[in-house]
Amino acid sequence: MMKKIVSLLVVALLVGVSLDAAAQAKPKKSKKDASPFIEGRQKVRQTDFDTLWQFTNFNTKGTNVYYSPYDYVDFNTVTTARKPNWGRMTPVVNYLQSVSRATMTMCAIYAVNPDIDDPQRRQALSEQARNEAKGALDAFDAWKKKEEMRNKVQYQVAEIDYRYFKGANYYNEQSSEPIIRVGLLMYFGSKKRPIFIPDTNNRTFEDIRFFPNDATIVESWLSQLDTLATYLKENERKGVLLSGYSDNQGTEAYCIGLSRQRAVEVKKALLMRGVEANRIEVEAKGDADPIGDNDTREGRIKNNRVSIKIQ
Repeated sequence: MMKKIVSLLVVALLVGVSLDAAAQAKPKKSKKDASPFIEGRQKVRQTDFDTLWQFTNFNTKGTNVYYSPYDYVDFNTVTTARKPNWGRMTPVVNYLQSVSRATMTMCAIYAVNPDIDDPQRRQALSEQARNEAKGALDAFDAWKKKEEMRNKVQYQVAEIDYRYFKGANYYNEQSSEPIIRVGLLMYFGSKKRPIFIPDTNNRTFEDIRFFPNDATIVESWLSQLDTLATYLKENERKGVLLSGYSDNQGTEAYCIGLSRQRAVEVKKALLMRGVEANRIEVEAKGDADPIGDNDTREGRIKNNRVSIKIQ
């Protein structure tokens, strides 16, 4: 009797082990683990989704726009190679080759180095970068047609402000290149949408006024400086441009110097309140752009100011 009981227990144990092993060998597939949606009805394999150019979601509002630092000028070399090596682009190229009629928008984005101030040079570099980006996308499109890929790909080129794109990291990762090829933005689906949405939520601040021939910040403006500093610390990707002005009483050199000193004093006040120096720009405008009549005392008082522009 005892032997029968032991035998039954052994059999039950073995059955339990085999059932457990079977359960581990064939895990249940949840809907969440299935191939995730990129846009509309088009799906991407889980392995591709996980490694999609090491993408990060560019738009936090869930519009499925993805960013890749892939250097798009490599299209010219890769598409003429006998055996193309797409690197980070491989998952998407595989996807486009395996899924027909998947609509995709590919946008090459570039920036002119923010440290270049000369407007004529900036314009020339911008035109050069735009032509370069268009040429790269044309090379990819020609290769796509050669491979007889039926997928519809829409191409765009965009220039961005690199400081805004990199945020606070810009100052740690500055480039010495005059043209910065930022990479690619992409999304799947035929729905049209703006890739870059301008920031229209910048807060406005009243000009800080000064007494004539003086660069001392009056105590009544300190509360506004507190508010401005708090706003900048809460919005780490934003910077501020301080433009100093004066009335027209004095030589041009005197007016420029006085306006610069006023802007510098406001900058010092922000630094004391914990705003990083690399987020504050200062410019001296002298007696330019008057908002008051310099022939009257009241008008001259209005012109002695520092304007504040969030950017």
